[in-house]
Amino acid sequence: MEELKIFDLYEKFNTKTAEEFMDKIDSTVDIKAEYEKVIEDTEWIEIMEETVPYIDNILRNPNRFIVNEEEIVKIELARKITVESIKHLSKNTNLIQDYDKKTGDVRPSKILNINKEENYDTYENRFIYTLIQNMKFFINKKKKAVEERQKISEKNNKELSYTGNSNYSKEKVEISIKLSTSLNSDKNNKQNNKENVLERIEKLERKITDLTCAEVYKIIDKKHITLVTSPIKKTNVILKNVNFQYAVRLWNFLQTNLDDKSKHINQKEEHSNKEELKKLADETFLLNYLILNSIDKDAIENEETQRELKSQSMTQMIERIVDLNSELSPKELKELIADKYLVVKYRNIATIGEIQRIFKEHIEEYMRKIGEKNKC
Repeated sequence: MEELKIFDLYEKFNTKTAEEFMDKIDSTVDIKAEYEKVIEDTEWIEIMEETVPYIDNILRNPNRFIVNEEEIVKIELARKITVESIKHLSKNTNLIQDYDKKTGDVRPSKILNINKEENYDTYENRFIYTLIQNMKFFINKKKKAVEERQKISEKNNKELSYTGNSNYSKEKVEISIKLSTSLNSDKNNKQNNKENVLERIEKLERKITDLTCAEVYKIIDKKHITLVTSPIKKTNVILKNVNFQYAVRLWNFLQTNLDDKSKHINQKEEHSNKEELKKLADETFLLNYLILNSIDKDAIENEETQRELKSQSMTQMIERIVDLNSELSPKELKELIADKYLVVKYRNIATIGEIQRIFKEHIEEYMRKIGEKNKC
C-alpha cells in the first residue's frame, strides 16, 4: 500500500499554525445512531436434536410386561390347552364331563383358557409418551415466536451533522458536513439466517412425527392414558438406562425453559457536541482545509519562491567555498557538503548556535588541511 498523502499535507503545515487554526474553530457536531437486531435462542433446538435419537432407541425397544388373562370357557371355545389348563382341571374335577377308564381319556365340559398379551402401559413408556407431547407443544410455541420475529428488520443506521468555521489568518473558513450510513448487509444472507432456524425447527418436527409412528406410541395413544407429571419417578430403568437419562435431561430443560430467551435489541442514541467526537470532527475540518489549501495559487507560488531561495542560498555557499580554494575537487566538495548535511540533519538535538559553531569548525578544519597541502 502506498504511503498516505495526508502526511505530506501535515508536513507542509507547521504545528504552530495548525494549533492556531484549531483554536479558532467554532463548531457543532450532532450524531444519531439507531440499532435493531434479533438474536435467536437455539439452545432448545440443539438439546432436542441431540435427544431425539435416544428417544427413538427407547421406542424401538420399549419397556413391556406380559399380562395373563384367565377365563373358563367351553371346551369347544378353548384356543389352546396349556400346562396351566391341565393343572387347573386336576384341581377342579367338577369340570370333567366324561372319563374313559380303559383308555384314561378325559373329556372336560369346560376348561381354563389363558390369553397372554404384551402390555406397554408402563410408567417408563407413559413418561416417554408425555415427553413427546411436551416437545410438540414446546416447538409449536417457539416456532410461532420465531415467525413473528421474522417481521423485524435489522437496523444499524448512523448520521453525523457537522458545521464549523475558523477565522484563520486573512481567511474565513467554513464547513458543513452531513454523513449517513445504513445497514447494507446481503438481504439474501439475512433471510437465509432466519430461514435456517425455521428449517431446523421443521426438520425437528418431522423427526418427532416419525417418533409418533412407532407402534408403542400408537398403542399408548389409543388408550388415552393419564400424562406423567413432575417429579419423575426414579425407577431402575430410568436411573440406569442411558437413553432414559437423556430423556430426563430434556424433560427438566423443557420444564425450566418455557420463557423465550431470544434477544430483541433496539437502541437509539443521540450525541450533541460530545467532547471526543467533536475533537475528531474538528481535526477533520483542519484536514479538509489542508486539502483545499493544497491547490491555492498563492501558497504554491510561495512554495516555489521558498525552493528558489533555498537553491540560491546553496549556490552562494558553494561559490564561497570554491572561491576560498579554486583547486577544490568535486569529490572534496561533496565531502564538505556531506559534513554540513549531517549537522543539519540532527538539528533537533543541537541549538542554532551549536550548528553554526560545528559548521564553522568543519569549514576551518577543511581549509587548514587544504592550506597545508598547498604548502607542501
